[in-house]
Amino acid sequence: MNQNQQTGTVSNGVNTEALMGARGAFEQMPEAAQFTFQSTCDWVDGTYSQNSIGSYFGLGQSHERKQNYMIASDHPEVFAASDRAPTPPEIVLAALASCLTGGLASVAQHRGIQIRSARASAEGDVDVRGILGMDPDIRNGFSSIRVRFEIDADASAAEINALVAQAQKRSAVFDILTNPTNVHVSVA
Repeated sequence: MNQNQQTGTVSNGVNTEALMGARGAFEQMPEAAQFTFQSTCDWVDGTYSQNSIGSYFGLGQSHERKQNYMIASDHPEVFAASDRAPTPPEIVLAALASCLTGGLASVAQHRGIQIRSARASAEGDVDVRGILGMDPDIRNGFSSIRVRFEIDADASAAEINALVAQAQKRSAVFDILTNPTNVHVSVA
């Protein structure tokens, strides 16, 4: 047990009591744990589009967020585009880094470890010949993704490594990227 666990002075901005309470409630009512998240993407021009995220389903009902969130996407000028926003693969990297970092803060709070700073840097390798249809043996997506954390916390190196491992283990985005997911695309 580290010193912060003994004194209870950890504040990483995560309400772990509420999270643990939700976990207990979901054990009693597993159907309430079924969530559906949504994003609506509207094409604007060229390769530029805007995604709107504002509602989701969970706890047996639909919910509206406090506001609609917008995520724009585009491609860089080297692909004959306008470079008005990050590419979709870059948004995936941001989602992975964000999910891992949020998990890190949650696990640290639960374990009584104060974080002073944390940064996750994510990068992914893509051979665009696959995307351009130049070689059917080259995949369209990332061939490799690397995430590197820089963490300053009241914890030993072993405790920090354990935080990152647990964040990775519980990350929805890490799971999406590393396990097959059924994806269905249709036209209305």
